Parts: sequence; C-alpha cells; structure tokens
Amino acid sequence: MKKRQNPAQGGQETPPVVPEKILPRQKDSLFPIVGIGASAGGLEALEIFLSHVPPGSGLAFVIVQHLDPTHQGIMPELLQRITAMKVFQAKDRMKVEANCVYVIPPNKDMSILHGLLYLFDPAAPRGLRLPIDFFFRSLADDRQEGSIGVILSGMGSDGTLGLKAIKEKAGVVLVQEPASAKFDSMPRSAIGAGLADIVAPVEELPGKIIAYLRHARIVTKTEFPLEEKDQSALEKVLILLRAKSGHDFSLYKKNTVYRRIERRMSIHQISRIAGYVRYLQENPQETEILFKELLIGVTRFFRDPAAWEELRTAVIPELLRLHPAGGVLRAWSAGCSTGEEAYSLAMVFKEALAAVKPSANFTLQIFATDLDRDAIDKARAGIYPANISADVAPERLQRFFVEEGNGYRIGKEIREMVTFATQNVIMDPPFTKLDLIICRNLLIYLTPELQRKLLPLFHYSLLPGGVLFLGSAESVSAYTDLFAPLSIKSRLFRRRESFLPSDQQAFPASFVPARAGAPQELTMVKPVINLQTLADHLLLQHFSPAAVLVNNKGDILYISGRTGKYLEPAAGKANWNIFAMAREGLRFDLGSAFQKALRQKEAVTVKNLQIGAEDSSQRVDITVQTIAEPEALQGMVMIVFTDVIAPLEKKRPGRAKSAGSATLSEVEQQLQKVREELQATREEMQTSQEELTSANEELQSTNEELQSTNEELTTSREEMQSLNEELQTVNAEQQAKMDELSRVSNDMRNLLNSTEIVTVFLDNQLRVRRYTPGADKLFKLLPGDVGRPLSDITGNLHYPELSEDAQEVLRKLAFSEKQIITSDGRWFSVRIMPYRTMEDVIAGVVITFVNITATKTLEAELRAEIARLKGDG
Repeated sequence: MKKRQNPAQGGQETPPVVPEKILPRQKDSLFPIVGIGASAGGLEALEIFLSHVPPGSGLAFVIVQHLDPTHQGIMPELLQRITAMKVFQAKDRMKVEANCVYVIPPNKDMSILHGLLYLFDPAAPRGLRLPIDFFFRSLADDRQEGSIGVILSGMGSDGTLGLKAIKEKAGVVLVQEPASAKFDSMPRSAIGAGLADIVAPVEELPGKIIAYLRHARIVTKTEFPLEEKDQSALEKVLILLRAKSGHDFSLYKKNTVYRRIERRMSIHQISRIAGYVRYLQENPQETEILFKELLIGVTRFFRDPAAWEELRTAVIPELLRLHPAGGVLRAWSAGCSTGEEAYSLAMVFKEALAAVKPSANFTLQIFATDLDRDAIDKARAGIYPANISADVAPERLQRFFVEEGNGYRIGKEIREMVTFATQNVIMDPPFTKLDLIICRNLLIYLTPELQRKLLPLFHYSLLPGGVLFLGSAESVSAYTDLFAPLSIKSRLFRRRESFLPSDQQAFPASFVPARAGAPQELTMVKPVINLQTLADHLLLQHFSPAAVLVNNKGDILYISGRTGKYLEPAAGKANWNIFAMAREGLRFDLGSAFQKALRQKEAVTVKNLQIGAEDSSQRVDITVQTIAEPEALQGMVMIVFTDVIAPLEKKRPGRAKSAGSATLSEVEQQLQKVREELQATREEMQTSQEELTSANEELQSTNEELQSTNEELTTSREEMQSLNEELQTVNAEQQAKMDELSRVSNDMRNLLNSTEIVTVFLDNQLRVRRYTPGADKLFKLLPGDVGRPLSDITGNLHYPELSEDAQEVLRKLAFSEKQIITSDGRWFSVRIMPYRTMEDVIAGVVITFVNITATKTLEAELRAEIARLKGDG
C-alpha cells in the first residue's frame, strides 16, 4: 500500500498544514470527537482510514485498540507517517483538540470527561478486557448526540455494548464493511446487533462522517415550534410510521422524535423534512429502520448496579416478608427490549432467595414486554455476546449462564422464569395483581400527558405494597399520593393505598391523542380584570338577592349571597337539604312552592312570608324556578330570597279587633292552601302507587331473568372448570414433550459433536439454518449469520460450485460428493444430500464435511512409493 508522507518533517513539533476548513469552526467543547475501535491487527485499516481524512477536517480522532500490555506502544509513530494531523499517545488529563489523533497506551483503559482523556489501570484480567466498550460509553455520556463511533477490523465483539450507548444518546455509528476487513468479527458483531447506521469500505468512512456532520448542522438549525409546513411534514412521517408498523408515535416527546428523524436525515444527507417524507414513501425499508430508531431499544444487564443491589438486599426480602405463606410473586418488565433487565431481575431474585432462605417456597413469574418484535425474539433466544462480562460479575456468569460459541446463553433455570410477549404499553391492557413493575428509561421519551396516564395505570396493576422500579432520570412527579419513595436515588417506589381522582381512569383501554392542530396541554390564562368585571362582581356580592341552587330533592349545590337570615344548619348530623335548613315560618310555604314549581315547570313566587316568631318584622318573598338552560344545570332548581320592607302602622282604636279579623282571614287562607296541597299529595301518591306496581312487575321479571342467568353462569363455571382441568392436562403433556425434545436435542448435539463431522443445514433458498462446531473454521460463520445465504459468507474451501451443486441436489434429489482442498492445504470430502422431514417433504439440504487430509497424505505417499518402485524396476 502506498502511504502518504507527512509534509511536516519535524514530526509532532510542527503544526499541520490546514489549507481549508472542512467544517465550520466550533467551540472547543463542541467539535466532533470520533472514537475508533480496532484490534492490534487492524493497523492497515487504521492507516487507510486516516489517510483519507482531509486536512483541516475539524475532527478529533481517539483510537482504542487491543494492545499487548507487555510491549511499548509504537502506534503513534506508525500512524504519524501517513497523516498530516498530530498523533499523540494519550496521557492522563490530556485535552482533546481538533485535527489531532490520540492513541490509547498499552495496558490502560481510557475514558473522556468534558473533553479531557483519563487513563485507568485495567480492572479485568488479560483476555477479558473490553477497552473499546469502556471508552465508547464514556464518549456517549460526554458528547451525547454528538458522539461518533467507528468499528474497524478486529476480533471478538468488543465495542458492541459501547455502540449501544452511543445509539441511546442519538449518536451515529459507522462500521467497516466485513468483506474488506482482515478480521471481521467486530464489524459483524456490530452489524448483527443492528447498531450500524453506515456500513462502507474503510476508505469511504471519513467522507461519510464529514457529509453526515455537514448535513447535521443544516438540519439541527430547526427550532421548536416548527413552521406549519415542517409541522405538517412531521405529522406525515408519523402517519407513514403508523401505516407501516401499526403504532402511533404522536404521544412521544416531539423533540425526541424530531431529533431521531434529523439523525436519519443527516445520514441520508437530506436537508428538509419534506424531502425525508418523499424518501420514506420511495423506500419502505427506511420506515422500518426509523421505527426501530424511535424505539431506542438500548439496555444492558444490571444498569445502575447500586439500584439493583438495593433491590436484591432490601426490596425483594421485604416482598418475601409480606407473603409469609410463600407462593408465586408476579413482576412485569415493561419496555424490556432484548431482555437484559428481565433476566437481571430473575437473577437478583434467585440471589435474594438464597440469602434470605425463607421457610416457605417462593417462585417469581416475570412478564417481559416490548413493542419491538425483533427485540422480543432476541430476548427469547437468550443469547448474548461475550462482552456482557463488563456488566455481569464472573460469579453470575458461572451460575446463571452457559458459555456457547463466542458468547453466553441464559441458563434454563433463569429462562423459565420469564415470559416474553409483544405488547404496546400505551394501547394494550396491562398485567395485574403484580408485586413489582420495572419500567426503566421509557417514561423519559413520552409526553407529560402520557406519563400522567401510565403512572396511575401502574398503580392499578400493583398489589398493595407493590414496588415500582424506574430509570435514573425518571420519577413519579406529581403522583406522590399514589407512590411513596423507598429510595429516591435508586428510583424505587412503593404503592400507596390511594383513590384515583374522579377524572382519572384507573384502567384506560387506550390513550387517544388530541386532534391534529389542537394544543397538547391547556395553560390556564389569568383573565384580564377590567372595570365592567369589577362592577359586576361588586353588584353580585352586595346588591343582588340571596339565592340557592339545589337539585330536585332539595339538596344544596351552590349558595350566592348571604342566606343566614333564611337558612340555618339543623341540629344533629350535618344535613345540607334546604327544607331541613329553612328557618321557622318558611319551611311549609317553601316546600309547597318547590313541589308546585317541579310540577308546573315554571316560576312560583310566595310573597310576604314572615321569618321567625310572630312578633318578628322580617318578611321575605321566595321565588322558586326550575332550570331548563344551560344544559349543564338542567333539572336543577334556583330559589331566590327577596327581603320585603314591612309598612309602619299607626296605633288606632279598634286595632285589636282588626288584628283578630286579619288573623282569621290569614288562617282561612292557610287552610285553603293546606287543602290544595293535600289534594295534590293524594294525586301524587296515586300516581306513585301505580308506578310502584309497574316497577314491582318489572322487578319480578328481572328476578326471573337473573335466576336464569345465574343458572347459565353456574353451567358456564362448571364448563370452565372442566376446560381448566383439560388445559392443565395439555400443559403437562406439553411440558413432557418439551422435556423429551430437550433430551433429543442434547442427544443429537452430542452425537454430532462426537462424530467430528462438520455439518451445515441449509433451507430451500440455501440459507443457513443450523451448523455444528467446526463449521466456523471452514466458513466465517457467526450466530447472527443464521438466515443468511451461504454464498454470502466467505470460506476457506476452494469450492466455487458449492451453491450450484446444492441447487442440483434439490432439483434431482440425488446426493453429490466431492473431495475439496482448503486454502491451508487440508482435504475434505464434501457430501450434499436432500433434507427430508418426517412427512417426506424436502426442506433444504444437508452438507457434511469429513476431514480426509490423512487419507490424502497416505494416498500421495503410496503413489510416490509406487512411482519409485516402478522407476527402480
């Protein structure tokens, strides 16, 4: 390879020549920092990468490698020969500057904080160190959405977990194309985990980074609120997502959604969101990628270890104490992604159970759900890369995992505790009667409106004393009446016994967003106080008559003005009925007017009523009016009290006689009123009696229907019990079959391993279905290659006709056998046979590889010996 020479002969002492500025000048704390992960054998890829970085790019590069801890690092000197940028071996507290390259020294781990590099002595033993993951995680925390991770040629899976952290912060991930990598394990691991935004040959990656950053600066100039045109385009993106996936992202935080869309726009170098809408319409696969991008399915085992430790040592033992009789505890991991947190819970439960050693038997049933079907499939498989050792202690790896290939598989004991399912926590019904809910780093992506729905939903799902476990940036906010903090730092909360407010649904069937264009949250605006408002308020307060609003039974709903002269609380138990509170002299006439107003549906006025004792001079007019409008007050009754000024009378002879006549006349009037009321009461009682008779007949009919329904329910219950017994029987049979299948699978695995015959199973499209140990020595196979065509995977066999021969076997259903040599001189007998199912259906081919190197060597020796003997003869 032709290497570029550094124009500065003085090495690191002479500043590099910067002919142009590729990117706009940034503040020191904001210029892009690119983290590059590669193995020690990736020098060639690093040289190609740096040689294609244009001078004055405005970027800083931090290279993290797997280096031999016993040798002095010479990587800076090697790289300085092919780049004009300054190349440094990193030192503790070294400041990262633009247009420079920094290389990790041997036998160190490296982190970054506020643009400064920090070196650490490795904590893990040699062979288990993951320096790339360690740096990428710190880069994600330090640069957030400005973090850039690059994976080049390398062995193992180091860097994959660090790239997950970068993706979680909305950073960008670039990966060298595996076909161009000398060692393709690290690139394949990143691609297989679904983390790569851009996959390209190493020489194209620097240009991709610069193009991404240039468009990112154009796109991120957009500020909220969006212009009407951009808002419409954003809503169209959400519509396309809903049409493709069936899920509505309109209740996710608009800023989060838009930033994720901006990231995809920058990758495709699209400057306006309207253009991205067209791109989505023309490229349906981009909709699927954006859907997964918005799900932000990033997690890891035992995230926030201190919180998990508190869960193990304090929370779970307390839950066990609340159930002295033992039994099954139930937990729900909402938004479980690929299952790490659900399995973490299962592990800490087993550890807590071993520490407490309760006398009763306990089991934990965990329901783990997520929106992403692919993530659920990975969680069910329970297979994780080897670099989970950075998060899982060696004791836990040994106890709860089984080492398999290049990674770990969850042990059967833990796997059986977790049930995975695809679920939309926003729309689908929740699990109930739970002891523990884990919902970590989900609420932070949802709007406050949706958070206010989900927290009461979690309260509804938990049993009394149940525990809610949230993420480090989440809290129960305004719902302290529903949850009491167990540990604010660890975000652990206990369910309180509390009644939900009347306007809050405890169990919503769905959360429907507001209409398009409607505001998401209503802000209470203080009304403008003017002269008219103040005058109206003064008139109502001091000059309008006293009034009371009651329902049709007389219960007081609202009081206006001062009513103390007319109403007083009744003695004994509190009673807010107006007839119980009416003062002496008003009760009878008020009751009569009230009933008359209800019957006639019009205003009834009773005048000149005396309040209190006979010698009282206080008199009042009472108006009773039923209300028809507005609709909100329909059926209610307004009672208005108007004071009457009593006339002054002069004393004159014969006053006693006149007073007596007046009294007699008043008594006769009252008696006439009583007669009228009595007649009205009789008519109402007659009507009520007829209604009661009709209601009684309806009740009898209803009672007969209820008896019939009860008999049907009894029959249904018996049928359900029978069905339940049948299901239990079927479940037992299924369990037995699963155990038998597990034994057969183990037998087959041991049989295949003991024969030492490498076997590869392909489907009818010649895609890899399964392979035995040793196949990865002939082909560069990884667990993630299952489902890929075998022809896409490079191998050591000199057998270019393999795919054609396999197709021929599928066509003719006759086996094929050839002797093939590998690139390292070994010989294999390759036999291709049809794969027949128990139903005699051809479902692909089986390819076996038998090592015949020894036979070939012996054959060659015999041929040489025969030739020698013939020559001698």
